[in-house]
Amino acid sequence: MIGVNKKIKWLSVLHRKLTYILLCFVIKVISYIPFKILYILSDILFYPFYYIVRYRRGIVRKNLIESFPDKNIEEIKSVEKKFYRFFIDMVMESCKLVTISPSKIKQRIRFTNAHVVNECLRDGKSVSVLLGHFANWEWLSTVGLWVDNDAIVALVYRKLKNGAMNEIMKSIRERMGSVCVDMRQTVKFIKNAEQDNKKCVIGLIADQSPKKRDSKYFVPFLNHEVPVIIGTEKVIKRYGHEAMYVSVKRVKRGYYDCEFSGLNYQSNNSSEFELTNLYFQRLEQEIELHPELYLWTHNRFKYAKRISDQSK
Repeated sequence: MIGVNKKIKWLSVLHRKLTYILLCFVIKVISYIPFKILYILSDILFYPFYYIVRYRRGIVRKNLIESFPDKNIEEIKSVEKKFYRFFIDMVMESCKLVTISPSKIKQRIRFTNAHVVNECLRDGKSVSVLLGHFANWEWLSTVGLWVDNDAIVALVYRKLKNGAMNEIMKSIRERMGSVCVDMRQTVKFIKNAEQDNKKCVIGLIADQSPKKRDSKYFVPFLNHEVPVIIGTEKVIKRYGHEAMYVSVKRVKRGYYDCEFSGLNYQSNNSSEFELTNLYFQRLEQEIELHPELYLWTHNRFKYAKRISDQSK
């Protein structure tokens, strides 16, 4: 039995290594393709991906119908198709991070008012930047190129179940000067930064769903009452970080403008979860303007309640 277990473990490690090598090879090949050709390839891939593979089509359709009850089915289908076209673009663009130069990526994703973050850092305050799965959030990992060199830029992430993919995404996200921090290690990271007298900019994708047992607070979001992660707000308040939201505008294919703005709350006098509420309000406003740019493939409403159902 011990020999069998060792063999299974060895095969598992081998499978992971082979998967890692294969994925690295494919992603690197894609990263060398010029953007113009990349988007032609993306247009071609849309048809088999949408009509044949039908990747999570059921979840996407359900999410859109429930989130936009005022849209008819033709409008829903239109948003759905635009989303899948963008989704393929985003995957391709994310692969480009493997080889694109810092100067080139700065031409394609601009943080138009990065000075507001740098001013906070120079005033001795660390900054927590809240964002969502909107537009190309992977390219937001390049924010370190726009921040003062003496600050630490950290990207808080949830570890992927696929070990090989987790390692690849971590290396891609760190290539432009950021460091990835497992969300379970966030407090430890901040404490260490404080002990070293280092100011930091922490990127937090705050629209992820908690596990059912951790669903303690719900907010109105896209025609649902959704459970949200409350640890983000607690950490920001506990360590006195300046809280900012980053809005993202897709100017055209492969070009984005990002803008920082303060989340107007008083850390000492705000009501509980006020910051969380403000964040979801801002994110919802962006999604309503461009619903095709939000990540609809996740079953993020699994533990949510539809507001329209509650009103019946």
